[in-house]
Amino acid sequence: KASDFQSSLGFANPDLDPTLACRQRGYGFTESRRLIYNSFAQFLVKEKGYDKELLTVTPEDWDFCCKGLALDLEDGNFIKLADNGTVLRTRASHGTKMMAPEALAEEYGGKEWKHFMSDAGMACRSGKYYFYDNYFDLPGALLCARVVDSLSKRNNGQKTFDFWKDIVAGIQHNYKMSAFKENCGIYFPEIKRDPGRYLHTCPESVKKWLQQLKNAGKILLLITSSHSDYCRLLCEYILGNDFTDLFDIVITNALKPGFFSHSPSQRPFWTLENDEEQEALPSLDKPGWYSQGNAVHLYELLKKMTGKNEPKVVYFGDSMHSDIFPARHYSNWETVLILEELRGDRDAKPEESEPLEKKGKYEGQKAKPLNALSKKWGSFFIDSVSGLENTEDSLFYTWSCKRISTYSTIAIPSIEAIAELPLDYRFSRFSSSSSKTAGYYPNPPLILSNNETLTTK
Repeated sequence: KASDFQSSLGFANPDLDPTLACRQRGYGFTESRRLIYNSFAQFLVKEKGYDKELLTVTPEDWDFCCKGLALDLEDGNFIKLADNGTVLRTRASHGTKMMAPEALAEEYGGKEWKHFMSDAGMACRSGKYYFYDNYFDLPGALLCARVVDSLSKRNNGQKTFDFWKDIVAGIQHNYKMSAFKENCGIYFPEIKRDPGRYLHTCPESVKKWLQQLKNAGKILLLITSSHSDYCRLLCEYILGNDFTDLFDIVITNALKPGFFSHSPSQRPFWTLENDEEQEALPSLDKPGWYSQGNAVHLYELLKKMTGKNEPKVVYFGDSMHSDIFPARHYSNWETVLILEELRGDRDAKPEESEPLEKKGKYEGQKAKPLNALSKKWGSFFIDSVSGLENTEDSLFYTWSCKRISTYSTIAIPSIEAIAELPLDYRFSRFSSSSSKTAGYYPNPPLILSNNETLTTK
């Protein structure tokens, strides 16, 4: 229960994915996902000479987007993993083209994926693969898949690929530390020009909840990998100009997951002046607004502020890679995963209608919300592995689903879903002794409720 956390509640606020924001149409839906996609596609076409076809996206194209996919950067294949690291059923594609069962069997053959390791040893980002685990990333998954299609077509069935360096260059061009201040690229200038097109304000119930926690003596933290100037714009729009009154400590440019995994000497805190980093600090001595930093020095400050040797921290975030796994694994914090898929199969609603003059070439037909079930990839939580001849397919937990119950204390669809509960409300939590659905609030996903007994590989 929230009242048990005697010291601190931390909130992740990565990029354009504010954990505290109301996502009336879901994060990245319609306008935001197009902006993210275009920020990369325009760069690849204009600066790197890629095919102009990348600039055109149909509503049907967005069905490719699904959290939990891994991209093999060398062979251009996207795969979906079972909880033991084998590739699920027909859940693999080369670019956007789903692989036939025969090709999939030949390539993967029920074997553990070549890059799979234990959770602790397997990063979501490496030079060989990339995991897509949050909504900000998903437009990039679609773009990379279409890049593979384009290069394969242009180069007569090209087998190996080296386009990732151009994607990284696109990230640097659009999202480097100075991009917001210098109006570089497409993304930041557009956000600054019309934030209301891409952001939704925080519900009053959530603001009241934060104030309740503050009044109850909790220390509130905001930890984001966004830079200070961009964080300020987001939070002022989402929470109001007085948002700093809600938080005792704000940490920007946190460079998660390194914030949790790196030592203080590798990642010191920096002071800020006019959103510019000024001085590296040997320790963190008082609350305030800082850049970079590390969880070790932050925890020492929390001890000092609370007068407790082991202050308890509960951390809210929506990225398993950047938030939940490192906060639990390295810092042993309690973790609350914001999981929009919990809304997708119970109360998904059509997106709000937009004026015709705002619709692009293909927008007469609505694209699916990114948290809705993908026809190409199936459920985020479970999937099947083809049985032997004359036997039925078997259902298995996905690797993404396994990580939720392993590293999250609870999983909720949004902070708004718990904002009106009393602070002493007792949540059921994930644990090794409970069912794999125990920690989902207010309900487990329907597909898990309907398949409570699954094969564990």
